[in-house]
Amino acid sequence: MARASVFLKFRASRWVSGLTVGLGILAILICVTSLSRFYSLRSLLVTDTVSNGVSPESQGMTQSEVRITVENVIQKIQQELEGMKELSMKPSSSSSLSCSSSMLKFSAFLADILGHIESVHASLPFSEGTSQQSEEIKHIHPLLKPKQQSDEPSSYFLIEEIRKYVKIKPNRLGKQNFMGANGTFTSIGHACFSMKKELEVYMDYDIGDLCQDDWRLAQQLMVHGCDPLPRRRCFARAPQLYSQPFPINESIWKLPDDRNVRWSKYRCKNFTCLANNFTRRGFFKCADCFNLSHHEMPRWIQLVNPDPSSNLTADFLIPDILDIKPGEIRIGLDFSIGTGTFAARMRDFNVTVVSATINLGAPFSETIALRGLVPLYLTINQRLPFFDNTLDLIHTTRFLDGWIDFVLLEFILYDWDRVLRPGGLLWIDSFFCLKEDLDDYLDVFMMLRYKKHKWVVVPKLDKEDDREVFFSAVLEKPPRPFG
Repeated sequence: MARASVFLKFRASRWVSGLTVGLGILAILICVTSLSRFYSLRSLLVTDTVSNGVSPESQGMTQSEVRITVENVIQKIQQELEGMKELSMKPSSSSSLSCSSSMLKFSAFLADILGHIESVHASLPFSEGTSQQSEEIKHIHPLLKPKQQSDEPSSYFLIEEIRKYVKIKPNRLGKQNFMGANGTFTSIGHACFSMKKELEVYMDYDIGDLCQDDWRLAQQLMVHGCDPLPRRRCFARAPQLYSQPFPINESIWKLPDDRNVRWSKYRCKNFTCLANNFTRRGFFKCADCFNLSHHEMPRWIQLVNPDPSSNLTADFLIPDILDIKPGEIRIGLDFSIGTGTFAARMRDFNVTVVSATINLGAPFSETIALRGLVPLYLTINQRLPFFDNTLDLIHTTRFLDGWIDFVLLEFILYDWDRVLRPGGLLWIDSFFCLKEDLDDYLDVFMMLRYKKHKWVVVPKLDKEDDREVFFSAVLEKPPRPFG
């Protein structure tokens, strides 16, 4: 009888030890797998998603499998704990007291492992089909959703300022604000993730101190799709000897004071250099746009360089365009590369025009502002910051040319259509492209089904060959009353 008791005791302790070792190894494997997945490999997963176009759904299958496996382990451990609790409540002989003590210790060990696994389980993202909560989560406010990898872009960056900026900021009172949101959702452009190094350099500064002289880096980020950029908590640098701008009656047709521009990132270091007619000034899109008195002043008021064979020109005059809709054109947008001359001329006719441009090799934005006009620092990548059906006029010249992709041009034109009011005018001014591409581009413009007020195609004569042409048009947006 004593031999049988010893044999049973040895057998039970061996079973408990084996099960303990097995479950311990399983718990360690789960913890190591979870930690490596959500920490050490996290940046690699995000980089692959951004750079290689891997969709989050392709990663969701693996995440759901991990969640199901962890749920099964939790369920089995809970069953073992319940079984041991029932065994411990049965009357036991004195010979099995030591075995019961071992089982109690093993139960405590399982409970400890269960706590760790449940904490890992809580951090796993939900996916469709894993639980009944998945349908409810779709309708929950973003602040109340379980944290997912895609919901936490801050974890991708190392610079603390970026991490703080992109995190959701809940309202302090815990209520919806006047905009109907429970928090503030600050955003950055999706390409910021593929330009992580450049963005972290841009956001590496001392809070409350002067920012670096890095506007050129900021513009590079914007042009390559990191737009909008995050705000910063540092003071933008200004010219060291900023002087009072000229009065409005002088500033329109007078070059600004050189002291009012930071010239460190430009080839030219003053406006005289920009206005001179020589090469290597750092820009080329508008060769003479800083020559305000001779080149800019006659534009859109006098016809210049008509085609000698047909007496046609791609240039339309402002008075002729305003006569199409007498008294109706009041506000508009000029999306061009230039110094604001179109807005200056429209101002003479009591029309307010905002000039959208960026500083491609020259201080275009500063020049527009110093002339007393409104610059809008905006790239072609971004949706226009105007509400639907609000503008009377959109004008563009020497910007959307034969370099632009057809699909991108469609997106841009539909966005312009969005902000133009019914009856508003779209003025395509001197769009140029290769002759063989002309029909394709004209098809894109005709896609809008606008009414044609002016439509002309003329040869581009500034080069020796005749491979390029100019296209200009003035089109009216239809009312579309049955939308």
